[in-house]
Amino acid sequence: MSNLNDEGLGRHSGTKQPLVVRVTDSDFKSEVLEKLGRLEAKMDMLAGSTQPGRVQMIDDRVVALERNDIRRNVYERLLNAAISIAISVGMAWHERR
Repeated sequence: MSNLNDEGLGRHSGTKQPLVVRVTDSDFKSEVLEKLGRLEAKMDMLAGSTQPGRVQMIDDRVVALERNDIRRNVYERLLNAAISIAISVGMAWHERR
């Protein structure tokens, strides 16, 4: 334990420890460039650069689902109208007998 205090690494040593760790300029630059490269790759995956990205694919799927939903609503309304007409005709035909 005395070795730690002698080297200034102990918690209660009399010397002040630096609050900022010095990093060489080239290490910092390479770390920033590496992180920037990863960020760029993720952005390309989301937005797409040469091919459609995930956001564009999701947007296309939403548009297709909206079209199918509108088409299904039209078919349901037509079917409901046909059923209503059939019931009305059946009731009118039954009353005439």
